[in-house]
Amino acid sequence: MKTSNFIAGSVVGGIVYFLLGWLFYGILFTDLYPQGGSMLFIFLGCLSFAALLAYVFTKWAHISTMMSGAKGGAAIGLFYALAMNFFMYASQEPNYQNIAIDVVITIVSGAITGAAIGMVIGMMNKKEK
Repeated sequence: MKTSNFIAGSVVGGIVYFLLGWLFYGILFTDLYPQGGSMLFIFLGCLSFAALLAYVFTKWAHISTMMSGAKGGAAIGLFYALAMNFFMYASQEPNYQNIAIDVVITIVSGAITGAAIGMVIGMMNKKEK
């Protein structure tokens, strides 16, 4: 694994994922979750998800294009979203109605973030040659 690819992919992906969260949850679907929360911890969560994608892309999957990154990000986003939403549903069952919408948002966000990470890894690979 190239550490520089992992770090750059994580940082760019974390920023992209954070901005997508702001767009989807802060502007388009404001009624899904309560407003507020610590922006620091929200960003750290975004950075953690992006680091997961960057790690898988660089260590195991050798993803280095936008298209393969989008596919990988969508697939990982699907399973991540299902897991988290099932946990949230289990703990908030009578009040939690957001599973389908949140899964779709996470798949789309994962695909876009994965595409950005794949692009960054690909660009860094070309630069190193």
